[in-house]
Amino acid sequence: MSKLKVRVEKEEQANQIKPSKTVATAGQEWTKGQAKEQADREIRQMAMRRKKRRQKQIRRARLMYGLLCAGVVVLCFSTVMLVAGKSGKNRQAESPDKLQERISGMADLNVSDANGGTVNYPMSEIVMRETAEVKRPRLDIPKMDALYGIHIFDKGWSHNFADHLYGMAPAGGYITAIRATLHNQPSDMSGTIQYKVNLSGSGWLDWQSDGQEAGDASGKMHLESICMRLTGDLEQYYDVLYSVLQNNAWTDWVRNGEEAGTAGAGLRVDGIRVSVVRKQNGDISYAGEIDPTKPMVALTYDDGPSKNTSRILAKLEECGGKATFFMVGKRAENYADTIRQMVQQGCEVANHTYDHTLMTKVPPQELEKQLMKTNQVVYDASGVTPVAMRPCGGATNDAGMVVAGTISMPAILWSIDTLDWETRNAESTVSAVLDHVQDGDIILMHDLYETTADASDVIIPELVNRGYQLVTVSELSSYRGGLLPGKSYFRFRP
Repeated sequence: MSKLKVRVEKEEQANQIKPSKTVATAGQEWTKGQAKEQADREIRQMAMRRKKRRQKQIRRARLMYGLLCAGVVVLCFSTVMLVAGKSGKNRQAESPDKLQERISGMADLNVSDANGGTVNYPMSEIVMRETAEVKRPRLDIPKMDALYGIHIFDKGWSHNFADHLYGMAPAGGYITAIRATLHNQPSDMSGTIQYKVNLSGSGWLDWQSDGQEAGDASGKMHLESICMRLTGDLEQYYDVLYSVLQNNAWTDWVRNGEEAGTAGAGLRVDGIRVSVVRKQNGDISYAGEIDPTKPMVALTYDDGPSKNTSRILAKLEECGGKATFFMVGKRAENYADTIRQMVQQGCEVANHTYDHTLMTKVPPQELEKQLMKTNQVVYDASGVTPVAMRPCGGATNDAGMVVAGTISMPAILWSIDTLDWETRNAESTVSAVLDHVQDGDIILMHDLYETTADASDVIIPELVNRGYQLVTVSELSSYRGGLLPGKSYFRFRP
């Protein structure tokens, strides 16, 4: 406040009002007395104006100081609440009643006003307002998933696709009907998933629900657009997000009854993807509960499952991450429980042929047989079908990629090769990842080896510590252009 006083004194000196110099001429004593009185009045008026000006400046300074203090208090409290929210992410969210009870004893904030009085800001109101503005996931609500299938003209119904994975018609094919249901719906919540389609030549059809057919599986007309929504209690606690493949590109995600795709323009729906997520404490939620504004990478494991796969899954679950497992069908037949665990944790189950067959070493018919057989093994074990394949050894040719396209699969390669199969050295594998990783990378490892599990114990928590979201290949691609049947992908940079 000392600087403020100095500033006020300087302003007073600069604006000081001096007494009038008008006096009477010699010999006119009464005129001199009047002049003295006038000078005295001017001095008193000057002092009064100076006093009022100083009081006004002090009140303004008090108000600014009070507002500054209030801002600091609110900022500090918001920071504390945000840190507390992060550190307590594994606790149940505090109910408004409990929060109000906890803060009821806090001291209120008193700020000086412009008239020299005080304004009272109840701390309970500040806390509740600041707490409401911090967006947090509803971790007190159990996770729930969508399962869905598509009917492809001249081919029939697909197997079920897992939440947030791609349900695509083969290259050149199209969808005539869809169906969807929910997985892990809380038993104490009413409601279901509903969906309707715009069928070419017929317009919008009636809403269907819980596994019923929407569209015309017996006809030839294609879908043009779709809508989805949740009902009952589910509508209050969850969002359903969905997108369609149309005109060779994926539409943006829409939600809760909005239209995905363009009706009336003669465009076909050639693929769909659906994700049910918990509502956030705010307006924004994302498919797969992934934040597309933050960096993400896809860890992928080839040639399993094996005895080491469960250990990798445990570390992923501990750190809140996911991975994609490109499995050899022959091995997968002996690890049904492990495959179910992958699906339960939200990992992606993917195809690496039945007996590790190179695309370039067999005729197209044999490759198709290898891929279809592995898809069936995985579906039998988990209830969901793979939507992506990885060419063994990374070897591809035109004929093989046509086969991948005819069974609706893209080929997923990699941007970081750890060479873990060659070095069998955990430290080398860790270095290969952590020294080179970037946002959007697809990282190749093999869950056949114990040294890879050792490396994963280091890589997984360190990537999370660096701020990366560990997501599946399908999740990584879903916000960065998407996947198409018969195409190859190495990375998904932002």
